Amino acid sequence: MSELTDQLFVRVVEAGSLKAAAEQMGTDPSAVSRKLAALEARLGVKLLNRSTRRSTPTEAGQRYYEGLRRILDAKAALDADISGLVDTPTGRLTLAAPVDFGARFVAPVVASLQENYPDLHVDLRLGSGFADLAEQGIDVAVRIGRLPDSSLIARRLGSVPRVLVASRHYVDKRGQPRTATALAEHDFVFYRPGQRALEVSVGDQSVQVQGRVSANSITAVKALVSAGCGLHLGPVWAFEEGLADGTLVSVLDDQALEAFPLHAVYTPSAFVPAKIRAFINAMAAAVKAEPSLDR
Repeated sequence: MSELTDQLFVRVVEAGSLKAAAEQMGTDPSAVSRKLAALEARLGVKLLNRSTRRSTPTEAGQRYYEGLRRILDAKAALDADISGLVDTPTGRLTLAAPVDFGARFVAPVVASLQENYPDLHVDLRLGSGFADLAEQGIDVAVRIGRLPDSSLIARRLGSVPRVLVASRHYVDKRGQPRTATALAEHDFVFYRPGQRALEVSVGDQSVQVQGRVSANSITAVKALVSAGCGLHLGPVWAFEEGLADGTLVSVLDDQALEAFPLHAVYTPSAFVPAKIRAFINAMAAAVKAEPSLDR
């Protein structure tokens, strides 16, 4: 089967229907349907669920699409490299990032890329369930924290400083801890769902802390801390507004707290497409310009 048929299948999946893909490619929907039927016959598997208005990939079709997308992107990068157009980001770029960090810091970078590169199409996926980038069709993921050993290529963007924070209401009611060991006597709000205990390092000491509430969203954690549910050890950027207006207070701010490293990671390949390099460079510049994120 020709490369044109592969491109046709990818176009149908991305356009969402045979009709839309045919219009984009300047051909007849019936011709598109015949070529896709021949492709399915050759592979011996159904790739698309078709209706009059929509065409969605089957499980096998989704896997085939993601594999073809990677192959076509790699070929486009090779073609661009050979033709001298390697610095022009084009095609589809799929990004992953933590929910709150992605909304705050990654989305503006995506907006700038859209303005600068009209032939670049970006999908931003927010969440934490993106372990296998290649399998999930992700070009670049933004990761916070220490990276596990893996085959991924990692570029350090900076770091995420952290702060021990509580509401003014909480410290007025329960008192403000003055030593690291005093933290064991206080309630904590945790970020990891179901977590009820955590060992935190403050300066050169480690202490086990307890809590009765957790949330997997920084926005929700901020609301719980502001409501007086306990202390939290979290990113400075998430709490800077409350710290500035005095509704939140920094606890043990004379003690050193470990900052989390911030990386962009992607799968290794012989050619790194311009779209990946453009995003990483833009993301690094945005981090450098953000006071609450250290280099």
